[in-house]
Amino acid sequence: MTTTPTRPRSVAGAGPRAAIAAKTLRTDGWRTSPLSIAAILLFFIVYSTIRIFMAKWYFVPEHGYLTPLYSPCLSDSCQEGASHFGTPFGEFPRWLPLGLAAFPFVAGFRVTCYYYRKSGYRSLWLSPQACAVQEPHKKYSGETRFPLVFMNSHRYFFYVASLILLINVWDAFHAFKGDDGGFGIGLGSLIIVVNVLALAGYTASCHACRHVMGGRLKHFSKHPVRYRLWTLISKLNTRHGTFAMTSLFTVILTDAYIMAVSAGWITDLRIWN
Repeated sequence: MTTTPTRPRSVAGAGPRAAIAAKTLRTDGWRTSPLSIAAILLFFIVYSTIRIFMAKWYFVPEHGYLTPLYSPCLSDSCQEGASHFGTPFGEFPRWLPLGLAAFPFVAGFRVTCYYYRKSGYRSLWLSPQACAVQEPHKKYSGETRFPLVFMNSHRYFFYVASLILLINVWDAFHAFKGDDGGFGIGLGSLIIVVNVLALAGYTASCHACRHVMGGRLKHFSKHPVRYRLWTLISKLNTRHGTFAMTSLFTVILTDAYIMAVSAGWITDLRIWN
């Protein structure tokens, strides 16, 4: 005679779990990772929010340095020389960010990114904080209702972010300006290039990019070019989290350096003029 095994009962609406009273039996330092990531994400959110509303110290005209937080600058309110693509929007009121044309899309690309969704859910939303740790939420509807249904727009943000990446590349070319107006290389030039490479790695390793390259292909043999690209992106995709965090720091570093030079706090180290 066999007996039917007892199903684990649901705990706090979090799905079937073992019927134990403890919230977790983990004894390791599982809080370190989510708390560290939460601190990094919150710092970037606060820093970028303050910077995009400052409306100053974002451009170094003598060397062509433009911070990515203000690129492209398409308003008549932009500093002279900072508008590499013209000023179709006219003047902005003081409370409107000069980087409005791109920053919302870049922010949307980050927020809806699979890596940041995982990090944000675990670190900020605590859903869940770690494996085998009970989450505090009694109800979870997934990404099927407002506002989390917004996360499904990631692939569309990817398309716009790819275009903005090309704009960042164009900005990098402008960053090689010498004191006499000709070709020159400064520390800022190299920092901007490193940031563009990090952003390129983050964008290219994106899951949406991988899907664009080889998604829905039934026969790889009939699409050798897309298959090769899909294979390359798949290798980059395994490092997507690394590119995501690295590019976060390079954006902050690039903006902070340009701000410091523009404000006159430091002098750009010139390598070649």
